[in-house]
Amino acid sequence: MPERTALSRLERSGPTTSSNLAREVQITAQAMGATISDLCTRGLVERRPDPNDGRRVVLSATDAGLQALKDKRNARSELVAQALTSGAFSSTELAQLAAAAALLERLAHHI
Repeated sequence: MPERTALSRLERSGPTTSSNLAREVQITAQAMGATISDLCTRGLVERRPDPNDGRRVVLSATDAGLQALKDKRNARSELVAQALTSGAFSSTELAQLAAAAALLERLAHHI
């Protein structure tokens, strides 16, 4: 979960520092450092010197990291589609879910 959160933030916000990411997702800098280290080891995030301050390191998602996010989202979408077409929901419930979808989308963009 922390890895996906970090990758998602880098995708949405663009390159940033580990401390900024930690602040944004409200975890300690040490926890974010461990998360970023793992993501870098797996080739999903890369570190580069900050062009404005050589003492800092800027993080960005790699193409592999962006693809991993896309794959996770596609898998989650497939699970939702399967649940919705499984017969577990009545037509009335499906209509209610469809009506709520736009609100949920707006909510997701604000968090």
